[in-house]
Amino acid sequence: MDSVAESSKNRKRLREEEEEEQQQEEIEAEETSSTDQTLSLVDSLTFSDTMVAVRIMRAQFPHIDKVSIQPFILHSQLYSSVKDRTQVDRELESLRREKVLRVFKLNTGQDDHAIMFLDDYLIQVDRAVKRMEEKKQCNLEVFEWFKTQVIDNKQDPSIDHQELCLLLSHGGKVKDEHISLLINAGLLTRQLIDPNMYWFAIPNIGSVLKGLSQGRKELLSLLNRQRYKEMMLAPLEKKRLRLSLLDMRFHLRDLIGSGHLKTVNTPTGLLVRVSKD
Repeated sequence: MDSVAESSKNRKRLREEEEEEQQQEEIEAEETSSTDQTLSLVDSLTFSDTMVAVRIMRAQFPHIDKVSIQPFILHSQLYSSVKDRTQVDRELESLRREKVLRVFKLNTGQDDHAIMFLDDYLIQVDRAVKRMEEKKQCNLEVFEWFKTQVIDNKQDPSIDHQELCLLLSHGGKVKDEHISLLINAGLLTRQLIDPNMYWFAIPNIGSVLKGLSQGRKELLSLLNRQRYKEMMLAPLEKKRLRLSLLDMRFHLRDLIGSGHLKTVNTPTGLLVRVSKD
């Protein structure tokens, strides 16, 4: 009888220890996430590899009240953060093929690409589907086909009409209305050069992209008004942009990576300067 009681006590103690370890891991994870969020750009401009950079930048993505959008990273931002651009492209391609990340061509009028974790993208897709359900749309079955047959089998940023219909047909009989529904939900956009080609798109990103373009102009204008078209990074990072939903840190990474801005090490810290044409 004593051995049964002792065994029960041991099991209880082990369970309590496991619960304590789990709680400690959750606390440490929260602290790491919080640290990533508050880390200044001065302390987190460069990283050793692409995955580390993507994870930190995802954690630092600004909270946007007005728009329901999952965190995304710009390709240019990775170029500002990992010194070897060939390494970035190689590791990004590997992560894309492993279905960890997805890459999207953005409709900004420039050669902009967004990177989003697959899990975040699927959350964004589900939100788009919910909005269409609330509008009492018909043919909603296409969204399940899109998730299970298209997203899972096509990792490229674009897809042609024939391949799209072929993949969707594994779910059911495809109609023109199905394709229109995917476009209206913001999951696909037609390519202007070739109407038979579609870009995969991030739903609900329109207002953020407008702010991206305006924020770029606002930041460059701010620096161009400075006497030597330069400013110390630490005070610059604290400034607020009026025209963009994205924060200064997001825009600085973008413009440094695209080559519009460059950083210079000085005895008093990092300096940000407008690149000469």
